[in-house]
Amino acid sequence: MEVFLSDPKMVLAFGFLLGGIVGSFINVCAYRIPLEKSIITPRSFCPSCEESIPWSQNLPLFSWLSQRGMAKCCAFKIPIRYFWVELFTGVLFGWLFFLGSASSDWSLTISGCLFGFILINVVIIDSETMTIPDRFTIGGALLGLFLSYLYPSIQFVDGVASSSRFEAFGHSLGGMLIGSSILYWIGVMAHGIFGREALGEGDVKLLGCIGAFCGWKGAIFAIFGGAMIGSFLLLPIIIFSKLGWKKTKDEKVGWGKEVPFGPFLAIAALLFWLGARHWMEVWFFGKLSPVANFLGV
Repeated sequence: MEVFLSDPKMVLAFGFLLGGIVGSFINVCAYRIPLEKSIITPRSFCPSCEESIPWSQNLPLFSWLSQRGMAKCCAFKIPIRYFWVELFTGVLFGWLFFLGSASSDWSLTISGCLFGFILINVVIIDSETMTIPDRFTIGGALLGLFLSYLYPSIQFVDGVASSSRFEAFGHSLGGMLIGSSILYWIGVMAHGIFGREALGEGDVKLLGCIGAFCGWKGAIFAIFGGAMIGSFLLLPIIIFSKLGWKKTKDEKVGWGKEVPFGPFLAIAALLFWLGARHWMEVWFFGKLSPVANFLGV
């Protein structure tokens, strides 16, 4: 086992394979949870004819490619989203396992995989249904609190003594409360300005989950980073749509159209976890250290 864990290439390959399997499960969750169906039973079935899918036709990535995106039981065309989710989750898990092997700190790998599982589900479900299930927001926040206590290093707290665990738990709890509070009041002010709901409760609870995993700095980064990512991706589409470029009757993006904010929060949170947190630490230290020195903190 030690030889396996010390070989970055083997660990990366294992992480990729595990991620592909988890990505396949995410596709199941994203389809069944909004329909309030069990994610355990029955076994995988075709969404069109509901015929059970044998394991040989349910291999992550390979099955979609070998079948060219078509179900063998009927004429159902399997959405390409299934393939991309499995691929992205595989790459994410592979990278997290590689980092864990390189640093010998598996706490970030375990926590990162669980956090990534939550965020990918949120991106898909919110994009398709404009809702975020509580099991991923409230449940995710509780999981973030637990993992912060179990692995203080994810909150940049050294040691595993009781004092370190409670310090990390405090950072996590503060991130959850501060993050959700800030977004809640942003939503309240936007409602007052525009006269209608601008942010849903799911977004507020999601930011609480992000704060529990990433602390208050991660929550703030997710708010402004998510807004920037959303603007960068949606503004060109909205402009071209307004000008009549490829305009359709059932367009989902345009002036006055509601757009889910959860996916952009999730993308920003994932970027923070994968490395932007180090940039944020440097930025906060550079900007706030003069204030701290002036106050004598």
